[in-house]
Amino acid sequence: MKINRMKCVAVILLLLYNMISYSQESSIQFRDVNVEIDGSLNEEVWKSIPVHTNFHNLLPTDEGLADNQTEVKIFHNGEYLFVGAIYHDTTSKQQVSSLKRDVSIGISDAFIMVLDTQHQQQNGNLFAVNTYGTQVDALVERNETGYGLNFSWNAVWRTKTTVVGNDKIYEIAIPFKALNFDKEKSTFGVQFYVRDIKNNSWTILTDLSRNYLTFDLRFTKPFRLEKVPETIRSRFAVSPSVTLNYQNVDSDDETTFRPSLDVQYNLSSSLKLDATINPDFSQIDVDQQVTNLSRFSVFFPERRNFFLENADLFANLGTSDVNPFYSRKIGAENEIQFGLKLSGNVAQKTRIGVLNVQTNKNENINAQNYSVVVGEQQLTKQLTATAFMINRQETEGFSFIDDYNRVAGANLNFKSGNNKWIGLANAAMSFNPGSSGKNKFLNLGVDYNDRGLQGGFSVKKVEENYITDVGFTPRLFTYDAVNDVVVREGYYQTSSYLQYTKFYDSSRKLNSIRYLNYTNNTYFDVDGSVNQMSHFLNSAVFFKDLSAVYYVLNYDEIDLKYGFDVLGNGNALSTGNYNNWNLKVGYNSANNQQLRYRVNIQKGRFYEGEKIAGGIYVNYQLLPFANLELSHDVNSIDLYELGKETFHLSRFTGQIFFNNRLNWTTYVQYNNQRNNFNVNSRLQWEYKPLSYVYLVVTDNFDKNFNRTNWGVAFKMNYRFDF
Repeated sequence: MKINRMKCVAVILLLLYNMISYSQESSIQFRDVNVEIDGSLNEEVWKSIPVHTNFHNLLPTDEGLADNQTEVKIFHNGEYLFVGAIYHDTTSKQQVSSLKRDVSIGISDAFIMVLDTQHQQQNGNLFAVNTYGTQVDALVERNETGYGLNFSWNAVWRTKTTVVGNDKIYEIAIPFKALNFDKEKSTFGVQFYVRDIKNNSWTILTDLSRNYLTFDLRFTKPFRLEKVPETIRSRFAVSPSVTLNYQNVDSDDETTFRPSLDVQYNLSSSLKLDATINPDFSQIDVDQQVTNLSRFSVFFPERRNFFLENADLFANLGTSDVNPFYSRKIGAENEIQFGLKLSGNVAQKTRIGVLNVQTNKNENINAQNYSVVVGEQQLTKQLTATAFMINRQETEGFSFIDDYNRVAGANLNFKSGNNKWIGLANAAMSFNPGSSGKNKFLNLGVDYNDRGLQGGFSVKKVEENYITDVGFTPRLFTYDAVNDVVVREGYYQTSSYLQYTKFYDSSRKLNSIRYLNYTNNTYFDVDGSVNQMSHFLNSAVFFKDLSAVYYVLNYDEIDLKYGFDVLGNGNALSTGNYNNWNLKVGYNSANNQQLRYRVNIQKGRFYEGEKIAGGIYVNYQLLPFANLELSHDVNSIDLYELGKETFHLSRFTGQIFFNNRLNWTTYVQYNNQRNNFNVNSRLQWEYKPLSYVYLVVTDNFDKNFNRTNWGVAFKMNYRFDF
């Protein structure tokens, strides 16, 4: 009897201990102390706060606890959020891919943290640092089927990394002024994970299946924040800059001097006001060129800082291929004069976004004003509603001219309680002078995601007068190469996909086999006839080192209604029905080697002729000093009597790292489809956090290597925090 009582007491004590431990592990304690960010974790405060450990495997297997464990400690002092992490490695060796800020952390030894400061699974922030101290920060944004990352967002935060024996130590300080939090809400969603590129592993704090993204906000762990900061000590961030730009176009010289100003004001801890005056975006990296063999435009992401704060509010108002707001349209053809943006949370479950941008007049386009108003309300834990209004209107001085385009709409986003289902519903209308009716966009989609099995289905309707001057709706417009006109036609679309993967955790050679990956997109004309049916079929074998061999089969049934000059030689394909197919076979090497490569070969039928294609990508890392990448894609198309053309797309990227703050990057791109050979070389020095000096040299030639234009730009900015 006494023994049983002792057992009961022991069980109760153990339960109490676990409850206390769990409570400790789920809090971010307040300590009125400051620490030196030196990568040592030797201050007394680090010894007195709970340890978060027992990291789980995610890749190459998601079974069990990680062999190499990580210990994380976290606290705050009202001004900074401090994080200390120790990764218990089995070797002192370090491997990173880059010393340049915001280069993807996926092929480096690194520690990563995700913060959902509103704990609403809508948007968040990612902070990462590799073992050489290189910082990566990004926005976690909700999209159609889950979440994505925008690495163009930046914040000022401090890090220091050290190696002691085999242990990799990371020390981080993130200012609360960089975070969008609510002083009335004391819970953050937090995720920690570690990338060890040497053994190609990912380990993570929460037990997560590998079919989910590491930054999926639905799987963050709730952490209770003790003594939530009442105010933010620094409210202003002001960044003046000057740009000196020399351009030589067709032997005509032009030198310009352009001052600009960017300001961010924290109205509250969760609501920010951004302003820009006379902005210059010469520091933005060049877009990676593509070979476009389709009839429609290609999407390029937004990278300009002004548009990035709370960017998910504005960027997810439709679907990826029917989006009413595409910020890259603003300032694409005429310069931005000024911009204002108010964005963030006005209540615990309510976010707003208000944007207004004015552009200048140029020789071809009158001055334009762009405005967007977005409201997002979390109705329940699973359901979020969004409403928006977008306006593009011509201006003359301070007056608005009756030349406008307006789009209004509403969205519903659904996330199931078991995190396996995501639903999206969209409804929108556009308004333009002189047009009425046939101006709607409707979409309904659902996606399922479980370990090994994913699928989804959607149906959308795009009417011919759903005009979005500031949007991205490429399928709505078709260029008729015979009559040299652009035709606007509405359409219906159904999309479905199914993917099945089996994992071989006990195999010595295989990691997984993707047995089935099938996608179908079918487009209907407004009369119900099929305009195009596209099939995508893929399978792949992934080995233990995550190298892979795969095939892709594409089959398209196309009712070509308008002439299509795919070769760009003036000989357009005639209208009619075509059956295109393309078989691609490729191999991707393991990505944790000093030399990485990917190769593929393709062959197929292309309209009236045939296509043979191939590609190669090689990356050689001379780290921590340099990183060299070379890729080449070739598409040889023979349309018989219409002509034959071989499109080459080559890209070389050379990065030299002097240290974490100073690097020299050179891009060389050759694209004979666009008749362009481009060299862009930039020296970038971050002499103070988020204060930069850029020296950029750009040279452009045609495909016969005759110079068309060249230029030199010098830009310097300085960030003041008040």
